[in-house]
Amino acid sequence: MQALVQKTAADRVSDQAIRVVNVNGQYNVSIGVVHRAKTSGKDAPSGIEHAQITEVYHVIEGNGTLVTGGTLDNPREIQAESPVVTVLNGPSTGGSGIQGGVSRKIGPGDVVIIPPNTPHWFSEITTDQIVYLVVRVDPHKILPAGYVAK
Repeated sequence: MQALVQKTAADRVSDQAIRVVNVNGQYNVSIGVVHRAKTSGKDAPSGIEHAQITEVYHVIEGNGTLVTGGTLDNPREIQAESPVVTVLNGPSTGGSGIQGGVSRKIGPGDVVIIPPNTPHWFSEITTDQIVYLVVRVDPHKILPAGYVAK
């Protein structure tokens, strides 16, 4: 996992699927790693929600403020051919921010579950970066089972 983070350390945001497996033909599960550089306010990435995927974040290092719930500002569907859709999260909608969400500070050891159709974003990252393991539960089998990062 650390090798993947180091490989993309210069990127402001890196979300990398490590592996996607099918579980007994019933659903897919993806494991990945995300790192986000220190940012706040206007510089923070915009909000997103995923139509069919539940995400579970386990923070490895760093601290930030995660906003969940509410509604996306200026929602727009993410293009179907985007890696966000084809490898990471399935059909998703992005926005310029979130109205009415709940803010919570998270850090090492914290675990957050984000159900489908739940807007979310980091409004602030207060350390040099935040790194978290992400487990994506895919009951509709839309993620590419058998995928392995290169």
